[in-house]
This record gives sequence, structure tokens and C-alpha cells, in this order.
Amino acid sequence: MAAKIEVEKVGDSEFQVRVVEGKNLTSHRVTLKAADCERIAGGKVEPAELVRKSFEFLLENEPKESILGKFDLTVIGRYFPNFESEIRRRL
Repeated sequence: MAAKIEVEKVGDSEFQVRVVEGKNLTSHRVTLKAADCERIAGGKVEPAELVRKSFEFLLENEPKESILGKFDLTVIGRYFPNFESEIRRRL
């Protein structure tokens, strides 16, 4: 069963993300500055959609329980150097 990713904007540059797999749920607080969103997505998608796509990428590479509880979206690139280029390709 594929995970369900729910993204809710909770501040100017802050999102609450819930990842649901069956009866299991993880919750994450993600920040994304407008400048980083523009650099990564090039205006192709809204910030919330970039966050959702980023979680799709993360879930392909690690279990939801391994995803940090609170982080800035750009941190993903520290763990997965191909993150930004892969997201651009997918958009």
C-alpha cells in the first residue's frame, strides 16, 4: 500500500506533513523559504506541492520513521545529494 502524504500550510514558510501507511502515521514539520522553493522548483509548482513531491522522494529512499520530525527542506540534499536535480527532473 502506498503511503498517503498530507501537506498543510501552517505558516508563511512552514508546513505540517503527515505520512499515513495503513494505521501507522508519522508527523513532520517542514520549513521552506520562498527563495529555496524558487531555486528548486523554478516556479513550476506551489510550495506545498514541492513539499509533497519531496516526501515522495524521501519515501522512495527511506522508511517514514527515518524522516526527521522537524527540518528545512534543503537539508534533504545533505543526505541525498541528487535530491534537487531529481526533483527538478520530476517537475
